[in-house]
Amino acid sequence: MPTINRQFAKYSFVLLAGIILALIFGCTNDHPQSPFDAVGPVSESQALIFYIISYAGIVVFVIVMALLAYFTFKYRKRSENEGDPEQIHGNSTFEIAWTVIPALLLIAVAVPTINSLWDTTVSPEPDALVVRVTGNQWWFRFDIPELGVVTANELHIPVGEVINIELDSKDVIHSFWVPKLAGKVDMIPNNENTMWFQSNEEGIFYGQCAEFCGESHALMRFKVVVESRKEFDAWVASQLLDAIKPSDPLSQQGHDLFMSSEAGCYACHTIRGSQKAYGEVGPELTHFASRLHMLSGIMDNTHENLISWLTDPDEVKPGNIMSKNASVYNDPDKVLSDPEITALAAYLRSLK
Repeated sequence: MPTINRQFAKYSFVLLAGIILALIFGCTNDHPQSPFDAVGPVSESQALIFYIISYAGIVVFVIVMALLAYFTFKYRKRSENEGDPEQIHGNSTFEIAWTVIPALLLIAVAVPTINSLWDTTVSPEPDALVVRVTGNQWWFRFDIPELGVVTANELHIPVGEVINIELDSKDVIHSFWVPKLAGKVDMIPNNENTMWFQSNEEGIFYGQCAEFCGESHALMRFKVVVESRKEFDAWVASQLLDAIKPSDPLSQQGHDLFMSSEAGCYACHTIRGSQKAYGEVGPELTHFASRLHMLSGIMDNTHENLISWLTDPDEVKPGNIMSKNASVYNDPDKVLSDPEITALAAYLRSLK
């Protein structure tokens, strides 16, 4: 039995050490969604609070474990004939101390936490650019009312400028989270939440829904593209243009199919400049081909990936509305042929 206990203790120690090492190495700044690689004032403030609470917790843990080890060793039973140790029934000084000290520690942690909560919740520039973000199962809609821009799953913002975010949801509770820019904030139907962030660096930052919202929750992602003011203005100008009209027979065939009653794509998507496509059930597609990624950031925006998506959307992203409601996916008599899918992909890839 002692041998088994020693082996159990050894393997338990190895397992615990492995878990601790995995957690430590999992918190690397190199991870694309690491909150420790803060690039803006909001994320920096929140990271600071994390460090303060972590260090305070480590200090408390070390002190408690040290005292536990000390008393366990000091008052251990040394022999079978040894009687019970002296019994102590209370010590007012110690009891007051271990009540007051933790209370002071909590107050010390609470003060910067409340300050950070206020600083990160209340925008320093209320009149800064506003972005309305709407959560849907399973994609994000971005509206910039001041500029007249509407896009999906890819938000462009200028570097070094405050961005005020208004959050809402069309269906269930979602949560908006860009780890390197700001902590998560819930998106609740009919209950608008607000937040703000600012990026001090240019680059592409990964975000996603951080609240379980259904079958494809893990596939509900987006990108925040931070660029210079000049590049941002150019992006805005391009987004305000109407969709490019088909310039070749294959794209024209795809356009006609998109706008047809047989496929019915126009009923759920908006393509500015067209006479029929102004639906809002699905993402806005006016400049679909200009986006870096598709399907809420889970795939590169390539012809091959688009073909896979149009062929079997439920296989790529389970539970999506298109596969449930579009007649071409649930009516055997209306299934798209391979040439039709190729034409439809050609049209969508022309929308730059």
